[in-house]
Amino acid sequence: LQDDAAVLDGLVLTHDTIAEGIHYLPTDPPASVGWKLVAVNLSDLAAKGAEPAGALLSVTINREEDWTDAFLDGVAAACESYGLPLLGGDTISLPAGAPRVLGLTAIGRAGPHVPSRGGGRPGDRLWLVGTLGDAAAGLSLLRINPATNGPLVDVYHRPIPQLAAGRALAPHATATMDVSDGLLLDLSRLCAASGCGAQVDLDALPLSRAFSAARGEDRAARLFAATGGDDYALLAALPPDIDPAVTLSLPEGTTLTCIGALAPGRILSLFDREGAVPLPEHLGHEHRPA
Repeated sequence: LQDDAAVLDGLVLTHDTIAEGIHYLPTDPPASVGWKLVAVNLSDLAAKGAEPAGALLSVTINREEDWTDAFLDGVAAACESYGLPLLGGDTISLPAGAPRVLGLTAIGRAGPHVPSRGGGRPGDRLWLVGTLGDAAAGLSLLRINPATNGPLVDVYHRPIPQLAAGRALAPHATATMDVSDGLLLDLSRLCAASGCGAQVDLDALPLSRAFSAARGEDRAARLFAATGGDDYALLAALPPDIDPAVTLSLPEGTTLTCIGALAPGRILSLFDREGAVPLPEHLGHEHRPA
């Protein structure tokens, strides 16, 4: 219960629920909502190095049949893209206008080693697969204008689970998790589970060209990226003698960055080229009504 997934008889099990106005905007395209529901669950499987095996879907329906049909098209597209069979689930009917609550349970086949959040050790280096801040920047644009489009909005609408990279990292990682609520908040959870602290180099955080063009690369932009949420990057702690960029077979084009290290104690600290950086008041994304 202190992780994003459970391991049972060689299977990795995870469940995520998303609610309208909390986890996605009421104006988001329904197909993208369906894609996102599948992708966020697959991201949990990726963090455990699991191979997708099947899913159960929970859908609330009302009189807006076109919305439901488009949502299911998005679910089907994501399931087909990542080889995730939809095995069944449940539907319930809601009154017209009631907020939708949608859930999916994803099942994966476990590999020989399933890293938890709690195995990290001081001295392990922290590696990040993916970039940070794009989805939060896209959400900020959509809150201003729901008709906005572009690469940042695309990342918010259709996150990409890092399944292949997760399978490559899992046999060597002491601790892993996906970054869904913001790097600093999720790292603090990994540290708490592992009983250690961490030091993070803000200057090392991987930013996309689209993010840098929209928000810049200064300290404020990097803190935004580190706390924004909805990244679905992978965070892995690896022994210092392992360089995954050299020793592991990762998918071509994988963005892999060392962003710091685990440290003795229980303190999460930040620094950049100018020196120590105070922790922000909020370490990550707080789900609240849109």
